[in-house]
Amino acid sequence: MFPSLFFGLRTAKVPVSLKEYLMLMEALDARVAGWSVDDFYYIARASLVKDERYLDRFDRVFGEVFRGALPLEGATPEEILARSLPEEWLRKMAQNLLTDEEKAQIEALGGWDKIMETLKQRLEEQQGRHQGGSKWIGTAGTSPFGAYGYNPEGVRIGQDESRNRRAVKVWDKREFRNLDDDVELGTRNIKVVLRRLRKFARTGALDELDLSGTVRSTAHNGGWLDLKLQAERHNAVKVLLLLDIGGSMDDYVRICAELFSAAKTEFKHLEQFYFHNCLYESMWKDNRRRDSNRVATAELLRTYGADYRVVIVGDASMSPYEIIQPGGSVEHWNEESGAVWLTRLTETFERVVWLNPTPERSWSYTQSTGIIRRIIADRMHPLTIGGLEAAMKYLSR
Repeated sequence: MFPSLFFGLRTAKVPVSLKEYLMLMEALDARVAGWSVDDFYYIARASLVKDERYLDRFDRVFGEVFRGALPLEGATPEEILARSLPEEWLRKMAQNLLTDEEKAQIEALGGWDKIMETLKQRLEEQQGRHQGGSKWIGTAGTSPFGAYGYNPEGVRIGQDESRNRRAVKVWDKREFRNLDDDVELGTRNIKVVLRRLRKFARTGALDELDLSGTVRSTAHNGGWLDLKLQAERHNAVKVLLLLDIGGSMDDYVRICAELFSAAKTEFKHLEQFYFHNCLYESMWKDNRRRDSNRVATAELLRTYGADYRVVIVGDASMSPYEIIQPGGSVEHWNEESGAVWLTRLTETFERVVWLNPTPERSWSYTQSTGIIRRIIADRMHPLTIGGLEAAMKYLSR
């Protein structure tokens, strides 16, 4: 099993050496980790991973190699049974699966204000846990408030992922991971298209041989060698990449990682920030520290010049309230609506495009997509080769 972890990390291109593996074996012989899986995880990560960029890959490989390995010593029969059943099975036992006809009979409360007012009343009145009902905050019911049920317009509370994508607000703690900038592209076409957004310039130290200038100067000197140097030629285009992360974007993690990887190699001046669903008063650069280390959007608009090309990547699929309504954010109470911040962004930067990974034919079925397209003056393009070509053509003007 331990060699499987080592070779799995090597296959995932984590730079782990035999020396580091032997150090882990010595730590295990010395009983540093004891018999705890958690302790072993941390000692293995500390021994084998020397760069935080590879923590995500280590977690994936560790999960694949040691999947299902749980300490059972000292556990009761009930605990052993609970551990033997997949958590997802237990969680979905509480879900209420309705037919399309039954869903059509469930009526919404009627708008944002009514939903928020009713939720406040329920929080004041409710005394205990509820399941399967249509009124209280609970699970597996048709109430507008809770988890693992269904309502055409409600507040999702305590559910780890979306099922019907009908919630107008989500109260939950999200954990997102950074996109891996070392992902190999499925095709080279994305890189080729991104290269169309180029404006070459020579700046910096004169450390590159100017061959044509050297030949010309040497000839003028009657054959005496006269070396000429020049600054390195590089792409001077400045790109601000804003990436939607989590929620419905989980379906498009791979294509977004490929785009991010390509952008990192093609643009020398690239700044990336993350957001969730819509732009609000703050964003973040590191998903692991997004609760403690945020960047104010107003500061971002002041810091980066109007010559930056802005590329927003997101599926634009959300409740319309998240865009047009103060307090509509799924994770916090935003004082100003997402539409206000999107408008400020388009007014600050000369070139802004939105890349949407969902098929273009489905855009008209999502109200939020139409709202965002109007705000950004219809500069939304599908995240396809054709869409990228159109976006790069506009940005390169």
